[in-house]
Amino acid sequence: MLAYLIRRLFAAAVMLVVIIMVVFGIFFLVPKWAGVDVALSFVGKQADPAAVEGVRQKLGLSDPIYAQVWEFFKGLFAGRTYVGGGDSVHCAAPCFGYSFRTEQAIWPVITDRFPVTLGLALGAAFLWLLFGVAAGVLSALKRGSLWDRGAMVVALAGVSLPIYFTGLLSLAIFSYSLGWVEGEYVPLDESFTGWLGGMILPWITLAFLYAAMYARITRATMMEILGEDYIRTARAKGLKERVVIGKHAMRSTMTPILTMLGMDLGALIGGAILTETTFSLPGLGQAVLNGIKTQDLPIILGVTLITSLAVLIANLVVDILYAVIDPRVRLA
Repeated sequence: MLAYLIRRLFAAAVMLVVIIMVVFGIFFLVPKWAGVDVALSFVGKQADPAAVEGVRQKLGLSDPIYAQVWEFFKGLFAGRTYVGGGDSVHCAAPCFGYSFRTEQAIWPVITDRFPVTLGLALGAAFLWLLFGVAAGVLSALKRGSLWDRGAMVVALAGVSLPIYFTGLLSLAIFSYSLGWVEGEYVPLDESFTGWLGGMILPWITLAFLYAAMYARITRATMMEILGEDYIRTARAKGLKERVVIGKHAMRSTMTPILTMLGMDLGALIGGAILTETTFSLPGLGQAVLNGIKTQDLPIILGVTLITSLAVLIANLVVDILYAVIDPRVRLA
């Protein structure tokens, strides 16, 4: 088990370096090769030429590529000082970039908005796992029944309906008309009940979409596993049905579920743009949307790195859980 963890950690570290280099290339090298002035993207099209030249010097855009990559890496782990145009700006580690448009480092913006996005992702993930997997298992056990058909119709609706539709509909019904929940976000440190009231609709809306997908995958996987020889053997030995389903069938069913969860949860930690925009949540997704509107390249770059890192960590956790659920993985 220890050797397996070491191998996975080493692979994750290598992948992190590759991700950083790819993201750097996308945001700094590709625009340059396409003839786009990266410095102009940092300060805006209406900026003074002297300001643009100052940013170009601070970012070292005229330096060789290897020097730019090194400064980028060094900034992530040791901080970075942008010098040029007669002044200097220090970005403390971890330096995910500096917005010369808003004159602030990106990392404090990320840490300020990250708890909102993390709370949204974890709360929704709990709901869609609970209801999605349960609905999928019951549908597989009651194949062809009224429950099965009804659950799959609801799942199809959940997959088909966009979040901005279900989100606005839930706000109109449960917040504006019935007044059951709050429609505005309240920070957790101000009021737990206010925070819970502002998050319950975003959780349900986001979970409705993902629970539908998880229910369909769980049903298909469970139906396939129930036809395996070892399940028939377990039943022939006289084991109770709940033991056959809970101990044997569910362990194999959870493998694709964990794979999906790692990808989905990691991506959502980078910001659920539609959900955060619909419910006016001050998370990373809304920060990215504002950055796109104002062409604030550093915030887009920073959140992209955070999203990539979150997906990487989530998949590393999933790999470890594989070894816990399926002992054969440890010998692979």
